[in-house]
Order: sequence, then C-alpha cells, then structure tokens
Amino acid sequence: MTAAWDLLVSTEDITTTELREAALPEPGDGEVVLAVSRAGVTANNVTYAVLGDTLRYWRFFPAPDGWGRVPLWGFADVVASRAEGVTEGQRVYGYLPTSSHLLVRPERVGPHGFRDAAPHRSELSAVYNAYALTTGDPSYDAALEDLQVLYRPLFTTSFALAAELAEGGARGAGTVVLSSASSKTAYGTAFLLHGGAARVVGLTSVGNRAFVEALGCYDEVLTYDEVDRLPLEPTAYVDAAGDQGLRERLHDHLREHLVLDLILGVTHQDTGRAEVVHGARPTQFFAPDVIRDRTVEWGRAGFEQRLGDAWSRFVPRAREWVDVVSGHGPAELAQVWAEVAAGRAAPRTGHVLTF
Repeated sequence: MTAAWDLLVSTEDITTTELREAALPEPGDGEVVLAVSRAGVTANNVTYAVLGDTLRYWRFFPAPDGWGRVPLWGFADVVASRAEGVTEGQRVYGYLPTSSHLLVRPERVGPHGFRDAAPHRSELSAVYNAYALTTGDPSYDAALEDLQVLYRPLFTTSFALAAELAEGGARGAGTVVLSSASSKTAYGTAFLLHGGAARVVGLTSVGNRAFVEALGCYDEVLTYDEVDRLPLEPTAYVDAAGDQGLRERLHDHLREHLVLDLILGVTHQDTGRAEVVHGARPTQFFAPDVIRDRTVEWGRAGFEQRLGDAWSRFVPRAREWVDVVSGHGPAELAQVWAEVAAGRAAPRTGHVLTF
C-alpha cells in the first residue's frame, strides 16, 4: 500500500469491500488535509451504510460508482494546510471516511474548530460537517479517546432521543420499549430515561439477555419472543433493530396501545417495509433535525452544556460496559467491518482502529 488508501464498501452489498491505493490529497487555497488517526466501528456505522442512499450518508465522502466510503467518527490530524487559522499538527474530532486521508475546506474557523464547506457537503446535515479541535473541547481527555470514538456520536443521538421522549415526544406513554437493547445507542437512551416518568423496557436476543440485564438501566428486559408479555398500556416503541417481523408482532400485540413507533436505526440489513399493522404509523427519527431544534431552543451553549453534563454522568458507567478491542491499519479495518456488518460483534465489544 502507498501512504494513502480507501476502503470501499459496495452500496449493493455492504459486506463486500475492496481496499484500494489512493492518491495523497494535495490542498489548494483554503483547503486542509486531515490524516485519519483513530476511529470506532459500531452498528451505528452499519446504519449509515444501510441508509446510505435513503438519508444521503454516501454523499459525504464521494466514491466510484457502486461503491461508498462509510462514515466513521474519530480523530484526525492536520498534516497539510493552506487555510487561514488551521495549522499542521492540530487534532480534530469529527466525521471521517474509511480512508487514510480527507480533504476539507474549513470555514467558521475558531478556537473550538471549524466546518467543512466543501461544495458537495453544503446541502447535507450541518451536524456532520463540524470538526472540533481537541484543544477547544472542555470534555476532551486524551486517555478517553477510545470511549469518545465508540460512544460520543451514539450518545449524542441517545441524548437527543431521550430529550424528545421525556419532553412530550413519547405522547403520554407509560412504557418506552427499545429493541436491540444491547446496542450502545439503545442503552445510552435507556440510561438517560431510567428513573423518569415512563418505565423503560429493553428487547434483546436470548444470547444478549444477561448482558442487557447487567447494565441496570432497563426496568425490565424481555427477549424478542416475549413481546406478548408487554402490558396493554400506552406504549412508545423505539426500533433500533429494523426487524419487520418484530414490528408486526409488536403491533399485533399492542394494537391501539402503541402510541409511537419510532425508527431509530437498523442493525438488520433485511429490514423490509416499515408498514402499519395496528397502532401508530412508523416514523423515522433523524437525530440531526432534533439537535438543530434543541440548539435553537436552548442555544448552542445551552445544548453543549446539557450534553456535556449527561456525558460526564454516562462515561463512568460506559467504562464498565465495554471491552475495547484495538486494531491497526486498513486490512484490520476491513476485517472489523466484515464482522460488524454481519452482526457478529459481541455487545461488550468496542472496535477501535488506529492508522
């Protein structure tokens, strides 16, 4: 391999990958080259790939026709800069491709970071275009980079979802049910909702039940074949699995008691159609829209303060819930992607790759 590479994922079959040599980017006026340094790979990245066309995730990092570069969250270092206010050696946290390097065009450069103003990203969600300088992030801790790449993007979604549900979005439900309860996004949400007005129930596989129960953030844990044990009361369902068969059984059991069916993500690749069986019509939860609305409501400083406080409470628990598995280089990234995309990663496993 040369110093630059791309791990390409087939947009038709995300388990098919190809590792290719790439040209090292050369920055033009106003541009910066980032070298990807550390990134996490979780089921969240599978969601980005599965919904790559629907929610335009493939458009963030263009690739040859039929291929995509999966968005990852992680850290990168500035290795070349021709942009005012951005200097070589700075370290940033943000949205990165399955590649060795990323060319960005910084705007709104300040002590906290910058946004990528590359033309192809201008119509995409602004949440994903921000790059935070580690020197300007009060919550940054170099010793906790692994936890940040594994949890911070997922926890931000959990935070937005929990805020939405706790402040009226649950439509008066007395029970909130989360599928794929062993996933980091689901149990981050449960952690934030636990002890609130609604009872929090986790749905999981038989094999993951003990892990989910040990988390201590669900009031009750049921396996997928125990859906009929849910009480017939106003219930909000957060679908973090994308399993159409499960949705149908849950709708059939709860019927008019199902007041909310919110599609959070997809960990099953064969999701089928989110059709109404009985009860509430399925709707897609898109965290960037909620983050935008909350930022308007609370102000940027208010949003970051609330999120930072929640993150500070979550991190000590999260350290107990994950076994970080470290890998290095693009070949290991390809192996990890194959494992996670196929759903073979254990719930306690957190894959972190360095380059």
